[in-house]
Amino acid sequence: MRSIRFCVPGTPRGKERARTVHVDGRVMTFTPGQTVAYEDRVRGAFLKASGGTWTKVDTPLCIQILAKYPVPKSVSKKRRAAMLSGRLFPTKKPDWDNVGKIICDALNGIAYRDDAQIVFAAVSKSYTEGEGCVEVTLTALEKGA
Repeated sequence: MRSIRFCVPGTPRGKERARTVHVDGRVMTFTPGQTVAYEDRVRGAFLKASGGTWTKVDTPLCIQILAKYPVPKSVSKKRRAAMLSGRLFPTKKPDWDNVGKIICDALNGIAYRDDAQIVFAAVSKSYTEGEGCVEVTLTALEKGA
């Protein structure tokens, strides 16, 4: 099995909904700029981790995503300790599915042919000291396994 692990630095982001505008009687749909920028950051982290050795796969895939949110500066020491020990979880936006969506969409056509190949996905959220990040592990499963 082939596998790659990489980290996307910065506070985790979720996939934003496409925006629709009316211009001169025509309807135009576009992806918000912050989503486009974050997807570029995901692709950059993947390409850096692969070192050019990963070739696009056409097999079933497993993806594990851990979104690590920075502990807010305003929380008490007791609450901070609970967050960092895993007794308190980040039950805030973005939703886990939007975090998974932005990561998987960013890797479309680069790490794999299409995200329809993903047959197992796990997304979790936790707190971390300092700046947040998203840790991604992508594993290519063998056909027929």
